[in-house]
Amino acid sequence: MSSYTDIELVNNEAIHNFEFVVEGYRAFVDYIKKGDKYYLVHTEVPQELEGKGVASALVEKVFQYIEGQGAKIVPLCVYVQGFLKRHPEWSRVVA
Repeated sequence: MSSYTDIELVNNEAIHNFEFVVEGYRAFVDYIKKGDKYYLVHTEVPQELEGKGVASALVEKVFQYIEGQGAKIVPLCVYVQGFLKRHPEWSRVVA
């Protein structure tokens, strides 16, 4: 995660994505926002970035953003569900 701390997370509200760019490639989490809940639907990392910890860094940044908004998540994405199992400290952001 440490190598991605300086990459800015963008909330691209127009297309309902949290995204960031690593090495010229866009990684993103699709979401649906209802009230103060973000339904995290799908996480996608380009093949060129697989195995580099990008998805984990992205999901952690998304959780930090959502927590900072005083909102909660509903983890529909299989990757996000797995991340929560590996990092139970983030259960605090689950609705």
